[in-house]
Amino acid sequence: MHATVLSKTVLLLIKFRIRGNLRFLSHAETIRVFQRACARADVEIVHSQGFNPHPKMSLPLPRSVGVESDEELLCLWVQAPQDDFDTEQFKAALAAQLPDGCELIDVTAAPSTAAKNCFQPRSADYMLAVQQQYLDEKLQTGIKNLLESQSIELKRRINENGAVRSVDVRPFLKTIEINDKRIIVRCNISPAGSIRIEEILELLGLDYEKLDAPIRRTNVQWE
Repeated sequence: MHATVLSKTVLLLIKFRIRGNLRFLSHAETIRVFQRACARADVEIVHSQGFNPHPKMSLPLPRSVGVESDEELLCLWVQAPQDDFDTEQFKAALAAQLPDGCELIDVTAAPSTAAKNCFQPRSADYMLAVQQQYLDEKLQTGIKNLLESQSIELKRRINENGAVRSVDVRPFLKTIEINDKRIIVRCNISPAGSIRIEEILELLGLDYEKLDAPIRRTNVQWE
């Protein structure tokens, strides 16, 4: 008779980087990358209940397509042995199955009090490497005017049918700084949302052709 192996549900907080061509993956495609990697690494993912169960994994701060990221967070619920869970062994097994451009930084087991939830983002920085000729007085004046504004109303598309609504994005702009040919935009994130990367470019009078490198998200602050 085989002994019964007791298991428990563990919430893993997985931090990773996205670089290169993988920046073009959508939110759903990024999730599938980790689903396939877990399958190849023999990781038992917890599934939801009901008629259409799905893997319990979440990216609480979806990354815009085309944007690199220094520190993404994946919340992943797994079935683990009842004894101590070896996060380093899990990290090595999963990292070996991920494609180039997706690099694991850290894997930690969340406290049991957080087992039913995931973390909430509060702010994030976006780094824009701007070509030298566009780092001019006009851009600096525009940044100054944005930060001095009490409100900034933009028309935001809200569905695939082209419907739009007016959004005041000023509360989402915390700071904008120019530092060594780079513009660092710190954005507030709340349950009401945040500012979109295309809106940041619009406000700065920039587009992708005026950048020297892909936009990168850095320094995410979590609650």
